[in-house]
Amino acid sequence: MKKILAAVCGVALIASTVAAQVSLQQEPSAHRSAEGCEPITPIPQAPLADSKKLPLGERLFGDTRLSADGTFACASCHDVGTNGADGTKGRSNASEMLDTLTVFNAPLSFRLTWEGRIRTLAEQAEASIANPNNMHSSVSEVILRLKDDPATNRMFRAAYGHDVDSDSVLDAIVTFERSLLTPGSRFDRWLGGDTSALTPAELDGYRTFKAFGCSSCHQGVNVGANLLAQQGIFRPLVMRGPTSVRVPSLRNVAETAPYFHDGSAATLEAAVRRMAASQLNRTLTDDQVASLVAFLKTLTGNYRGKPVSGGSP
Repeated sequence: MKKILAAVCGVALIASTVAAQVSLQQEPSAHRSAEGCEPITPIPQAPLADSKKLPLGERLFGDTRLSADGTFACASCHDVGTNGADGTKGRSNASEMLDTLTVFNAPLSFRLTWEGRIRTLAEQAEASIANPNNMHSSVSEVILRLKDDPATNRMFRAAYGHDVDSDSVLDAIVTFERSLLTPGSRFDRWLGGDTSALTPAELDGYRTFKAFGCSSCHQGVNVGANLLAQQGIFRPLVMRGPTSVRVPSLRNVAETAPYFHDGSAATLEAAVRRMAASQLNRTLTDDQVASLVAFLKTLTGNYRGKPVSGGSP
């Protein structure tokens, strides 16, 4: 019976994705919840990590020595103390000033960056270090700076059995980033069978989310981030930028304003209206917007036992 149910879920998801005219890159997963076959699955707990590599990776994530001028770190744009981003436009593209994507749940994405050009966390870390618009350095230069610090070198020897090198720098950062999952949202609890986790209004918002076809692109464990799609199918969504983008994850979306790759939607309500008009050719009523936003707010998970919170305005 479970195999039959899973097959039915998979067929339904693939059919809805084709109907939405998107390019599916990874088969979405289905989940059986209080309502049966669902297009979204719960976030798992973070994988067990080496007790020496994890703190080393966290230290490197906040280390400004990764940048050429010694003033910029991964954490400068990706504040894990708030929403995994900084709430402002990052420096990843000087000409277009793409909005900063949250680092939370990035390990669950099939590709990284707005345009989906990067496939692995290690590749992303190396590219960020080399990017002339932020760190403007290189892993080899970083190694020279870290080797000058006896305390850091001792941490590498304890974790990897040798002095700092390229592979260990990237592996330590990736080890930390793999820990940046945010399980335990109220929606995930509902998926796990806790029927009291959602209010009737929030559950109605989820039904609307599915009925309008939002789950054709925003599905799977990350509620998105597993396919590329054309933005602005029926009318323009944003004024500039790439026409094809990696569908962003909606995990913690209530805490990651502003929205879209240009950061042009200041509120979740505004983003929902524009998405419906541009991608679904729908004009939503105030009640429908409120219903969808109520559901989206249930996707806020927890990091280190505390709910993810919004960054700077």
